[in-house]
Amino acid sequence: MSSSILVIDDSLMVRSQVARALAAAGYAVIQAVDGVDGLEKLAANADVALVVCDVNMPRMSGIEFLEHKPAGLAVVMLTTEGQTELVQRAKALGSKGWILKPFDADLLVATVRKLLSTATAAAATR
Repeated sequence: MSSSILVIDDSLMVRSQVARALAAAGYAVIQAVDGVDGLEKLAANADVALVVCDVNMPRMSGIEFLEHKPAGLAVVMLTTEGQTELVQRAKALGSKGWILKPFDADLLVATVRKLLSTATAAAATR
């Protein structure tokens, strides 16, 4: 059974590229256009195992999404932003990774696999 990954980005092109890479790796992908839509998709899809999220989006940014996401949900930020302050703030809010656009699909998939295997191992020890 595949894990569902929620991809939140206001760019259809980026969402499509991320979805294609993750689907090729065997993951089911759900897409959202901003943080508000992302929270709605999370509420409707209890099987989301991980989120890939942009920072700069209308209505609700990726940083604001991190402030409202469920505790324990792994999030990888995928963005053009590289400011140290943003990275530190995202980490403080629970982000588990920061990948810069344009992204390497193999790096993204490897990051997702590592985070999901870490989460699965942690759940098994509880």
